[in-house]
Amino acid sequence: MKRFYSHGKLLLTGEYVVLDGAIALAVPSIYGQYLEIKKGKDNRLKWISLDENGMVWLEVEFKFNHNEITPIFTPENDISNRLLQILKVAKQLNPNFLTTTEGYQITTTLEFPKNWGLGTSSTLIANVANWAKVDAYTLLDQTFGGSGYDISCAEANGSLTFQLKKNEISRTALNDKKQLITAVDFNPIFKDHIYFVHLNKKQNSRDGIKQYRENSCDMSTTIDKINAITIAMLNCESLSTFQKLMDDHEALISEVIKETPIKTRLFSNFKGSIKSLGAWGGDFVMVASKDNPTAYFEAKGFTTILPYTKMVLQST
Repeated sequence: MKRFYSHGKLLLTGEYVVLDGAIALAVPSIYGQYLEIKKGKDNRLKWISLDENGMVWLEVEFKFNHNEITPIFTPENDISNRLLQILKVAKQLNPNFLTTTEGYQITTTLEFPKNWGLGTSSTLIANVANWAKVDAYTLLDQTFGGSGYDISCAEANGSLTFQLKKNEISRTALNDKKQLITAVDFNPIFKDHIYFVHLNKKQNSRDGIKQYRENSCDMSTTIDKINAITIAMLNCESLSTFQKLMDDHEALISEVIKETPIKTRLFSNFKGSIKSLGAWGGDFVMVASKDNPTAYFEAKGFTTILPYTKMVLQST
């Protein structure tokens, strides 16, 4: 039996503008996803996905013969079609993947609810890439797309900065993008005052990216400001300064995507700072406050509240 594991992710700074070369601060989550491979029936690949409670949320079966992978009696849906796409692309990238007559039984197991937005897809991509022995960033580019910071988190043991560097001659060509990944020691002394609150819904990052592209123009000035905030956060030594940086970041992205910050929209009377993470409008937000904010958010119906140390994987 083979077993692979990848961490989930949170993008603390640089949402949206990371796509245009901003320096983003990202952290792998304590929670991730396993992929286990056992021997199965010849020329068959049975795939079962389990949620954090051990319940089956996807069960499909494929047959393969050399270069063909096709579903067997599987009702078509977006999830099974996407999985088939990932397997086919992995095989295109490595023609030796899934060529034997030996069958496989695959079980994936999540450690977090799918609607948390911690990377059900990115952890799957990273695990399949390791299994197929292909480049995870290329597999991501040819399936889901995105900056690739989530792949960096999947493979990381601690916090990192992520930046896309583009070829100077062809700055928009996807294949010219290079990931500049730097391990950093983001371990703020005030981390006991940082929390992650789930907004009770999943946000589609692809929709958020589309909206960003429709609203953005020359981003150079904004990117410079976001970069400065990211570096300042890494060196920040006080909660009040960190809160100011969160607020400034929210104001900048709000101006770019023409969206109202989440605190203004839902939590205007909260005594602390709130910053969206990733695509605005869903998943987790980061909260920094002097007092424990649990009672405040629970009273408003937001009951998934994780302290920093219960969410973020710390470097060892």
